[in-house]
Amino acid sequence: MDDEEKKMLFNEINILRELVSAVLSSASAQSQLFDTHIFTRTTQILSRCTSILKTTRDITSSLSKCLSLTVRICKGGELFDEIIARGKFTEKDAAVLVKQILSCINYCHKNKIVHRDLKPENVLLEQNKDFDQIKIIDFGTSLVHTGQGHLDEKLGTPYYIAPEVLNKKYNEKCDLWSIGVITYIILSGMPPFNGNTDQEIMKKVKQGKFSFSDPCWSSISDKAKDFITQLFIYDIDKRPSAEQALQHAWITEMSQLTVDTAQAQTALTNLKGFSADQKLKQATFAFIATQLLSKSEKEQLAKVFKEIDTNGDGVLSLEEVLLGYDKFFGKAKDQEDIIKMFKSVDTDNSGFIDYTEFVIASMDEKTLLSNDKL
Repeated sequence: MDDEEKKMLFNEINILRELVSAVLSSASAQSQLFDTHIFTRTTQILSRCTSILKTTRDITSSLSKCLSLTVRICKGGELFDEIIARGKFTEKDAAVLVKQILSCINYCHKNKIVHRDLKPENVLLEQNKDFDQIKIIDFGTSLVHTGQGHLDEKLGTPYYIAPEVLNKKYNEKCDLWSIGVITYIILSGMPPFNGNTDQEIMKKVKQGKFSFSDPCWSSISDKAKDFITQLFIYDIDKRPSAEQALQHAWITEMSQLTVDTAQAQTALTNLKGFSADQKLKQATFAFIATQLLSKSEKEQLAKVFKEIDTNGDGVLSLEEVLLGYDKFFGKAKDQEDIIKMFKSVDTDNSGFIDYTEFVIASMDEKTLLSNDKL
């Protein structure tokens, strides 16, 4: 490993630590970013982040400089390979995929992280190719950006780089431009800014001119084209944020997934009966929920969580939880009980229910404490 590779590796680790210190635990982010765990002497810390590349660190006096990486295998390969195999995606598949990328990046941006190198090679798929279960990787060129001033380091991949990055005056919205390029490619099978050399490509990117003139766009909806156009707005002050892009009509209408009503009702019923009165019991449940639940159990709960998380920010507000009960049970009658439950489940008193808290509270206690889990 040369010095540049070492620099990128340690930068990626530091970025992941920043996300951990922000207490990440979102279903949307967790289904897109690799699982991360910073191990300390308490198992409760283990429950905080099941989201980003699983990083394990033993903080002991004798091993203070020892760092081990445990990486989850993604047998579905890169999104790039899937694009090559398919040629182009249906609008439904594209919207589901892009929504997950946006949810992840929205979560990163809210925690002051700019990815800066989003491209199909950095999006991994599960073996079942479910596009709501993608993983985003390679935070080697990412950085913390507090929003003060502009970034000026020129880096990225020619096809996907934003024009403001080439002009060395940009912010986190450079990631939105890259998502626009990915969306354009998966819908049409071709890049919006093309050329025979990197210099030609970047010249066209800098001009920012693109079109939907190819015949393949005749079968693509106006809403999809408008979504792409919004992400290609040259002025970064007018370009939508990740949170705003998640509310675009193309995303909200085309990315709807079918959620098992019975599964949702069971999860919400368990949620209502949750009690966090014993910290040791809570910590034990947290460890089981994040470490020992099967992949299918996690995926089912993730789908329910994301169905309730209507704004895609990776956490559940009280309003979203109340709407969730309305959706799956009809009008919520016992709002006071639900408010009381919400405060109980929100064990870190953040004002929101994060994904780990949701999984712990919504799993059936008998299932959590079954012999195979213990």
